Amino acid sequence: MKILRTLIVLLLAALCATPPATLAQGWPAKPISFVVGSEPGSAPDVYARAVAEPMSRLLGQPVIVVNRTGANGNIAAEWVARAPADGYALWVPAQSQIEINPSAYPELRWKPADFTGVIKGAESPLVLVTHPSVPAKTLAELAAWIKANPGKVSYASFSPGTLSHFLGYKLNERFGLDMPHITFKGSGPQVQSLLGGHVPLGFSQIQTGLPHIQSGKLNAIATTGAARWRQLPAVPTFAELGYPDFTAATWFGLLAHAGTPADILAKIVDAAKTAHAEPAVRARLEQMGFDVPAQTGTEFAASIRAGQERWAEVVKATGFRAAN
Repeated sequence: MKILRTLIVLLLAALCATPPATLAQGWPAKPISFVVGSEPGSAPDVYARAVAEPMSRLLGQPVIVVNRTGANGNIAAEWVARAPADGYALWVPAQSQIEINPSAYPELRWKPADFTGVIKGAESPLVLVTHPSVPAKTLAELAAWIKANPGKVSYASFSPGTLSHFLGYKLNERFGLDMPHITFKGSGPQVQSLLGGHVPLGFSQIQTGLPHIQSGKLNAIATTGAARWRQLPAVPTFAELGYPDFTAATWFGLLAHAGTPADILAKIVDAAKTAHAEPAVRARLEQMGFDVPAQTGTEFAASIRAGQERWAEVVKATGFRAAN
């Protein structure tokens, strides 16, 4: 009897010592959720749906896009951070949500250390646009016109605590301007206000502003990319004009719970890299106005940390604090 008990104990010990790789061989065994913090049809949602199908095919399980909206992505982030670290729930953040929110929200119920990077999947610069009634065609002319009308010219952002907000702040700071900030709930309402001339200028997402720039309903002054944007080849970058500190891009990607077993995370990363490399997926994202960096691993992690440090300084300078 004593020998039997000893054998049972040894068997249980062996099972407990089973390598995680062995335990993860059956992963995934159920559907995977892509958790988006904005409404259906938003840019992160559209991105998530573009990559969900190929990743579902590669992983052999349904990938379901779940919209948990509110608090500029914080509700979605908190939901994934509190979910089991088993690879079945991935956060689909916008750049501002992971890089800016940790500095802008004083009482977050999640922290950057709760997440590990899977892939930076889609990226694009912003474009500074004006209503056609604005008597300026260049950045220098625009700065001079705003300066001649102190306090009378506002700028529109697509949400507080985002690139469009803080780049407008930097415009004020860099050129000694006095523009009040008018914020909207999304890039769609922001651009509609710009089209109506209710707010004369703002930093717009390329995807939202491009059709109206091409139709002449908005004027493009400069883009925030490192190089001229392929769909706006005549529009200079801020860096070209001598202002490299305005170089910035918004991006969307996939993050996993930081406690996800390494071998499960590796499966997710491999599937994500393969999906983003598929010509049809890449063509679809590029047609939507994105580059496809497909950045993973330490490079992606370093990119997020650099963004967090950069925007923490701007948040501190503005004194901005978002409501939880």
